[in-house]
Parts: sequence; C-alpha cells; structure tokens
Amino acid sequence: MNNLNNTSAYITGGTKGIGFAVAESLMTEGTNAIITSRSQQAATAAAAELNAKGLPGKALGLEADVRDMESQRKAIAQGVEAFGKVDVVVANAGIGHFAPIQDLTAEQWQETIDINLTGVFNSVKAGLDQLIANKGYLLTIASLAGTNFFAKGSAYNASKFGLVGFTQAVMMDVRSQGVKVSTIMPGSVATHFNGRTPSEQDAWKIQPEDIGQMVVDLLRMPARTLPSKVEMRPAVPK
Repeated sequence: MNNLNNTSAYITGGTKGIGFAVAESLMTEGTNAIITSRSQQAATAAAAELNAKGLPGKALGLEADVRDMESQRKAIAQGVEAFGKVDVVVANAGIGHFAPIQDLTAEQWQETIDINLTGVFNSVKAGLDQLIANKGYLLTIASLAGTNFFAKGSAYNASKFGLVGFTQAVMMDVRSQGVKVSTIMPGSVATHFNGRTPSEQDAWKIQPEDIGQMVVDLLRMPARTLPSKVEMRPAVPK
C-alpha cells in the first residue's frame, strides 16, 4: 500500500488525541478519513477542522458507538457510500478506569471491556469484508499495558492484554487473504485520555502525531513484510 492516495480509512474515536492525529497523518498522504464518535456533533466538528487544513484527503465525521455492532456496520456502509471503499480500519476508541480491585465497580469493569475489547471486535467484524475485498490493513491501538501489568490496572490490563491477543490471532486468520494486521502498543502519550488536557509538562511523552506517523510507516512497509506488534515508548522517560 505504498501509494495511499485515494485510499480510505475508518478510524474509531477519531475526534481527538491519537485518532485525530492518525486521521490527519493519513489525509496528508491523500487518504480519506472516516472518523467516528459517540457524538455526531463532535464528529462533525472534528471532520470540519481536518477539512479546513486543505489536505489532499477528505474527512467524514460519523456518529457510531463501538459497543454496538449495528452502529459499526452502518458507519462502515456510510464510509463506503462516501468514498467507494474502506482500505484501512484503525480501531482506536478506548477508555480507562484505574482503581484497586477493592474499589473497581462492576460497571467500570464492564465499560472497559465493552469499549476496549468487544468494541474492537465489533469494528473489525463490521469492516472485515471491505478489508478482504481491498486487501487492506487493520490496525488496533493497544498499549504497553497489554504486556506490562500494574497496580490499579486490573480492568485496563485485562482489556489491553486481551486486545493484543485478539489482534495477533486475527492476523493469523486473515493474512492468507491479503489483509495485513498490526497492533500498536504505545506507552505514555500526551492525549486527552480520561479527561486530561495535554500541557508543556507532557513534552517528554509520545505525541499523537508520532503514532500517526507510525500508522503511515506501517502502511508503507513492503508487501512481503509485516510488523505485527509494535511497541512505542518515550525515548527518554521522565
């Protein structure tokens, strides 16, 4: 997929942070970006901001909830209607609840699993026919928390450990059909995750545009080579 011009990417959680940066990086290369959010207002505003940059690719903002399979199928269909096809799926939407197991609620556990793991399953299933038809690329945004456990991380670790295993198994399932699959596992990223506002104090962290660049680099890898799992860390942690 060395020439990304006139390709189309479906990006969940694309209105800010990593998802927004991935969309911008791809649009710079001529890829059309279908970005989703649970809020149509947020999706429309983010797409307008991206389109105002005058990049070669175009953005479409859609309301879609990764927890709902039919919502994902509808959004993929809308993306195909707008741009003719979907070549890339970036399963990025995620949430984090961090608490000792004594304090973690059943609702927090369920929401974490529903969005971070089942939500990716829904996005993948919804986009799979398009990926197979177009010999496309699936990328999931996991975390170093998918291999490194930590206190207060039982729900988040479980979702990300599961996501890494899920993605690698899907890679084995579909690579013979010409679909590439990678999971990107960032460490500390300067994003709005969990309501945070990035500041100058986050300059040492991975920046969202760094992950956008990684997505572009993966898509441009020679067809014979697949980096199936990519760990990213701040070069000099604070």
